[in-house]
Amino acid sequence: MNARIDAARQFGIRANLSQFLHQLLQVFLVGMAIGMMRTVVPALADAEFGVPRGSFVMLVAFVVAFGLVKGVMNFVAGRAAERFGRQRVLLAGWVVALPIPWLLFLAPGWHWVVAATVLLGVNQGLAWSMTQTAKLDITRADQRGLVIGLNEFAGYVGLAVAGILTGYLAQWLGPRLGVLVFGLAAIVPACLMAWQVVAETLPWARDEARPALDIAQGPAGGAGRPRYPTSLPAQPTTVDVFLTMSWRDRRLAALCQAGLVEKFVDALVWVFWPLYLHQRGVSLPGIGWVVGVYGMVWGVSQLVTGRLSDRWGRHRLNVGGMLVCGAGVAVMPLGSGVAWWSSAAAVAGLGMALLYPNLSASVADITPPAWRATGIGIYRFWRDIGYAMGALAFGLVAAWGGSIEGAFSFVAGAMGVSALVLAAWGEETHPRLNPAR
Repeated sequence: MNARIDAARQFGIRANLSQFLHQLLQVFLVGMAIGMMRTVVPALADAEFGVPRGSFVMLVAFVVAFGLVKGVMNFVAGRAAERFGRQRVLLAGWVVALPIPWLLFLAPGWHWVVAATVLLGVNQGLAWSMTQTAKLDITRADQRGLVIGLNEFAGYVGLAVAGILTGYLAQWLGPRLGVLVFGLAAIVPACLMAWQVVAETLPWARDEARPALDIAQGPAGGAGRPRYPTSLPAQPTTVDVFLTMSWRDRRLAALCQAGLVEKFVDALVWVFWPLYLHQRGVSLPGIGWVVGVYGMVWGVSQLVTGRLSDRWGRHRLNVGGMLVCGAGVAVMPLGSGVAWWSSAAAVAGLGMALLYPNLSASVADITPPAWRATGIGIYRFWRDIGYAMGALAFGLVAAWGGSIEGAFSFVAGAMGVSALVLAAWGEETHPRLNPAR
């Protein structure tokens, strides 16, 4: 039985290289879809879309909407992927994205931008979740750090490239036409490839879940038995899994809260960094480069940090990444000049690279294959709700203080507190370094 399973569907990057590369291209394009909103839209919210200057709460509304929708769709995507398959959910995510460039191009006011961002949240929740889940399906446990590092590398390099290119296109073609051209160039090919090229990976996950599959020969790659939660029935309900992820298992709860709080940083980068830099006279291409440094360092460094966690373990990198990222946010408003701001962005991006793939890898380590997609979806639900909670919280802080700088301090402090919770409740999850007894 084992031989037939292994012969039909082998696990590992090399054995599934073609599909692995297709999925990396997909997540690169997913990153480009969100990146097109990162430079032009926040910086020109008042001049182009009618947001009154100083209306911080109104400004953050589009990220609050994005976070709420993406969080819910992550949850939905995980469960739907186990019922309908990964490829169908991925394709649905791209179909939903098709109207986004047109909404931004034709927007008569900020409410259209919010509507476009709602669709973007659906796209990101469905498409990004599936690129990660599909790659985890077809690879081994001892490759998970590398796999998620490569996944997030591709996505956030796409985000950074999009932020830079849309800044130049907005300068050359105008903000609306520039975003329209870029958006269609990214979304239409992605939709076609998801339809025609990407394969369904659900059968790999079902093979992994079979008791007959020898862990030493299959996806675990001889890494040892993972420390799965022991309190759940063999076929848990969605409520069972949600409560386990969110509270009952302190390790998973610690990972979920860390994921939630780290999205405060990304929301701050999305909403307030472009505005902060624009107010200090930085051009749109210049803003694209500073924000792009954050995304590029984050993306490229994950090629190292994801693989590093497969060797050294996840837990210390996760806690350290929270502290480093918070430090980068804290120092951003303490100096001036593009060199200072770019350096602060690089520190924040490095912190994100340490924690981002390895929080996800930790969740994948200790969620059984039978409900891993659901578990990852719930983690991503809590993580991306952080966009909404963080944006609303620091938007209120900025409104009460009358300036953006207070938002930087709030986010840096939240990262420090979250790191302490993760250190206290979390543990090493790599099955080789901390196997079940």
